[in-house]
Amino acid sequence: MRRRQFITLLGGAAAWPLAARAQQPAMPVIGFLSTRSSQDASHLVKTFHRGLFENGFVDGQNLTVDFRWAEGQYDRLPALAAELVRQSVKVIAATGGEPAPLAAKAATATIPIVFAVGGDPVRSGLVASYGQPGANITGVSILTRAMEAKRIGLIREVVPNATTIGFLMNPAFPAAETQLDEIQKVVHAHGIQLEVLRASTDQAIDMAFETISRQRIPALVIGGDPFFDTRRTKLAILAAKQAVPTMFHLREYAEAGGLMSYGIDLPDVYRQVGDYAGRILKGAKPSDLPVLQPTKFELVINLQTAKALGVHISPNLHSLADEVIE
Repeated sequence: MRRRQFITLLGGAAAWPLAARAQQPAMPVIGFLSTRSSQDASHLVKTFHRGLFENGFVDGQNLTVDFRWAEGQYDRLPALAAELVRQSVKVIAATGGEPAPLAAKAATATIPIVFAVGGDPVRSGLVASYGQPGANITGVSILTRAMEAKRIGLIREVVPNATTIGFLMNPAFPAAETQLDEIQKVVHAHGIQLEVLRASTDQAIDMAFETISRQRIPALVIGGDPFFDTRRTKLAILAAKQAVPTMFHLREYAEAGGLMSYGIDLPDVYRQVGDYAGRILKGAKPSDLPVLQPTKFELVINLQTAKALGVHISPNLHSLADEVIE
């Protein structure tokens, strides 16, 4: 063999792996769109990854997850959703309440969307029905606002003589008015007054707690809202400072120092979102995946906070708790 021919053959052989790699398909990309922040949702991202792993997908190995965080600022979501659509992601996981999936749905009618919302996705126009969501979208409804009656009953066990209960809501939240209607029905059925406090900024939260102190509101319920979720430590501290027994909707608040929480196992919901996203990557159609609803609810009581507030946790309430933080 001539030297020139030998060199040519070597050059061709060296190029084979490069050509083979060039022909390999690119890793699929999932867009993760959230109303929350990366800091306060890190534990939820872990279980989302677990759901993907259960379907054989690992971020950085055979999948890429591209995150977009609104950090409680809902007006940022349309632009963030549009960015993910322009990148031609394979699936969008829209989490943290209705604002994220509504923005995703407005941005695309073809890319599959998997949501996690607190209310009724049929009522909000996300899906046609729970069993047959239709189109390109499905997910999990965590029934946050459907449990307001239970939360009111639980906080009344702590403050049984309260004739007024405060309700802190975020007027910028799309489901806020529905949320308010539902809780008004509950408190009126109990024959008590509802003091509505509205806050969509940190300054407004501070002002709301000043009102609670000035009017001596004896008990408070915090509305389920992603904006509040990103400020759960602030809310727990303010509730302690004003010495107002407060009911929250997620255990994250009780872990942050809040008195009580009653709601679903949120990390498992994110695992379910990851599971659905993984199934879709493997070929499932969103229209064939029914909207899921949680079956596990948990009452968490922070006894340390109860002692600091000087409130009594009855033996009955103590026995109902799924977890007691000493």
